[in-house]
Amino acid sequence: MVKIISDSTCDLSEELVKKYDISILPLHILLGGEEYEDGFGITPEEIFRWSDANKTTPKTSAPSMERAVEMLKPYVMEGREVVCFSISDSMSTSGNVMRLAAEELGAEKIVTVINSANLSTGIGLLVIEAAVMAGEGKNAAEIAARIEALKPLVRASFVVDTLTYLHRGGRCSGLAAFAGSALKLHPRIAVEDGAMHPGKKYRGKIDKVILSYVQDMEDELRQAKTDRVFITHSGCDRETVEQVRNYLEGLHVFREVLETRAGGVISSHCGPGTLGVLFIA
Repeated sequence: MVKIISDSTCDLSEELVKKYDISILPLHILLGGEEYEDGFGITPEEIFRWSDANKTTPKTSAPSMERAVEMLKPYVMEGREVVCFSISDSMSTSGNVMRLAAEELGAEKIVTVINSANLSTGIGLLVIEAAVMAGEGKNAAEIAARIEALKPLVRASFVVDTLTYLHRGGRCSGLAAFAGSALKLHPRIAVEDGAMHPGKKYRGKIDKVILSYVQDMEDELRQAKTDRVFITHSGCDRETVEQVRNYLEGLHVFREVLETRAGGVISSHCGPGTLGVLFIA
């Protein structure tokens, strides 16, 4: 059976990782002089506290070559095909590290690396599709072909509570962040062609904004692939998350409404109170 590996930015829960037998290769998070692996030994809340105290966004970097080789090696030794997923190549060199690790092991023929052209559970949706196909006995070439066809159909977007973190990370100008804060603006940010693009700006309290954002997608949600939809957030009010879940379940479109928390790398760039609804069109 084909082995599925993803970098840690796919933001899949431990439960889903176990259910679909997915292995996670962690990116790195640098808080000053301290380095952590995403998902190990550091929580998003601790990252937010450090970021606020230091008025800066932590640096994040691709997985280490050593860790990538170590993860691939047992499957390569078995001669087992592996399909790896990375965050968009325009956002990190994670995918390149996976490719170099495969080269180091002389395993380019059995290790396929897919540039998801996405982030967070925009990747996670593709990873689960691949894992389901692997479970059905499909080979790496069949899985890769199907995933490439699905990539343009992934709908990944989110609304942010504060522009401060995007500004600190250089993804939003100081003027825009200040104006957004003063006017209580919450932009919708969508991932298209591997990059983040700002869209509609909502105004008001974040709980109301989140519901408006989800309701604005109703037509697309009703036409979506019915297997699953993700609610992925970086620590939102429980009541708001439940309202989004109830709304999505009330559409009677999806077999599964899955909730996940954004990991350290994604959270460090978008800040607390961010929520996205992600699905395949």
